[in-house]
Amino acid sequence: MKTELHTTEVTKASPFPISVSEMRERYLKLYTGAVNDVLRFNYKMHTSSLPSHFAPLRESMKVAGLAFTVKGGPDITTEGEFEMRAEMLEALHEDTVVVWDCTGDIVTSQWGEVMSMAAAKLGCRGAIVNGIRDTKAILDLGFPVFHQFKSNTGMLGRFRMYHYQKPILMGEVVVTPGDWVFGDLDGVISIPKAIAYDVLLATEEILNKEVEIREMVESGMKPTEVVKNGGYF
Repeated sequence: MKTELHTTEVTKASPFPISVSEMRERYLKLYTGAVNDVLRFNYKMHTSSLPSHFAPLRESMKVAGLAFTVKGGPDITTEGEFEMRAEMLEALHEDTVVVWDCTGDIVTSQWGEVMSMAAAKLGCRGAIVNGIRDTKAILDLGFPVFHQFKSNTGMLGRFRMYHYQKPILMGEVVVTPGDWVFGDLDGVISIPKAIAYDVLLATEEILNKEVEIREMVESGMKPTEVVKNGGYF
């Protein structure tokens, strides 16, 4: 009886027909190229990818989870900065991916070892941010980070957070708190929460189809014949 109650509570808390943890596990088996195809062709969304500058700190790193948004920018004021940063970290929750709109900053690091440790303790699954430091320590922690550059210049007195958990603009993409974020070696995609589960199902179908296409190619079938048999390249 306790197990059934727990399952019901998890499902009810999820914004999807399945639990967030199952969503995450299944998305991590996909790749962003296939998700992008679904968004472009099935939903006519041509602006789902975050700027291509964001790259995983390690090639094997992938992120998937609910967007937790942060907005900040170059700023020399420091009053209350530590407190706000701590409040933001405490607001993180399980299966989130923290996404930073850094207003084009190319100087400071907004993420490091201790923030990675604190985020991981709260069940956060990764960070997408312009600048990082403490790179060796982050790698040792194994915390997934997608970044644009490395910098030993900390953010205090150079950059500050303005607010969090409000819509942000990442390149051409508006990311709203609770949207689904998925990233791999080919980049990061933001998927509106309302369609994230349906996109998962459609992408899983593509991966199954691609198994058939690979078998046709491996068999020696000509590309034109592959297309005639429902395949594509």
